[in-house]
Amino acid sequence: MPLSEHEQRQLEQIEQALYAEHPRFARAVRAADPQVHYRRRILYAAIGFVLGLALLPVGVAISSILVSVLGFVVMLACSYWATSSYRRMDGIVSGRIGLRHRRLRRQARAGRPGRGGPGRPARPGRRPGGGLGERLEERWRRRQEGRGF
Repeated sequence: MPLSEHEQRQLEQIEQALYAEHPRFARAVRAADPQVHYRRRILYAAIGFVLGLALLPVGVAISSILVSVLGFVVMLACSYWATSSYRRMDGIVSGRIGLRHRRLRRQARAGRPGRGGPGRPARPGRRPGGGLGERLEERWRRRQEGRGF
């Protein structure tokens, strides 16, 4: 739940007072913030990517395919590292929804605890998770909403 404007102003005032009275403690708390950690990882990954990019022409210049391949692998690994850090920094750890949340959302959408509902008996022999078409539609809907896969 987001904070109201009044609560945000109060929080900013408390933060400013903390920085004024105890700057060393405030820096230590800021350094423990996970977003700072993930930003640092993204910076290191960017530096590694540039080093991998530099290895590609060096491998060509010294006629060593191994050095060029190593540069490509470093670039690929750093790209993955930066992407995973960015997703965690933004809170997009995984695009998957837990089974419990799926079940609760499906029940809330249907407005009933079971699959059949009022006036519609449940079909025997069907999986409660839905068919392929329903899963594909749900994935498409999540992509359109910007929540990933």
